[in-house]
Amino acid sequence: MNQEVTPYSGTATKKEQVATMFNNISGTYDFLNHFLSLGIDIIWRRKAIRELSAIQPRMILDVATGTGDFAFESISILHPDKIIGVDISEGMLEVAKRKIKERNLGHIFSVQLGDSEGLHFEDNTFDAITVAFGVRNYENLEKGLSDMLRVLKPEGKIVILEFSKPKAFPVKQGYNFYFKYVTPFFGKLFSKDDRAYTYLPESVAAFPDGQSFTTLMEKVGYKNTKHRPLTFGISAIYTGIK
Repeated sequence: MNQEVTPYSGTATKKEQVATMFNNISGTYDFLNHFLSLGIDIIWRRKAIRELSAIQPRMILDVATGTGDFAFESISILHPDKIIGVDISEGMLEVAKRKIKERNLGHIFSVQLGDSEGLHFEDNTFDAITVAFGVRNYENLEKGLSDMLRVLKPEGKIVILEFSKPKAFPVKQGYNFYFKYVTPFFGKLFSKDDRAYTYLPESVAAFPDGQSFTTLMEKVGYKNTKHRPLTFGISAIYTGIK
């Protein structure tokens, strides 16, 4: 599958374009996320995080942390000692920092600029890694998965939540219409970036979901990979062990 769908045309790398896009929409990102998903994204996050309940991770890395919603949910469900969030968008991280301060969670949750393909952490550092709606934006998916595996402790677990493509009628048809027409309309209405919410369905269409993705996880070295579809296959939870 083609991984080179980019938010904008031009000579900038996909990574640079994705960072620019998220900087542009950071102010309205949380609102649009919950609005466009009808609040279902909150339920999906909770289900994904509960995949870690059995191992009770003390040290968690949240990659593509954005405004921090996945990490905040992890704190409330898992009560870890420390979560570090990394993201390539300074605009999104500024929103995350504001939310951390408002919730007085600076002693548990910190964020920093960074991306999955060159994580600034030692090997075998984290008990768990989480990624919500981020892997389809990776410039080099295989490299990103490999570097996350590197910083995961032996027997550590990764949990990835990502959009996927429903297969069954009529969900597939309704989903395609909603993603192609409704999402870009409201995205354009509320955000400063016309292109961002057109890129969303394109990036999902190009993403190797389902079995293709767990096969790629296994190729880079994850064990016991699992794929769990959510809400008629609109999104999915992927897990793997180092």
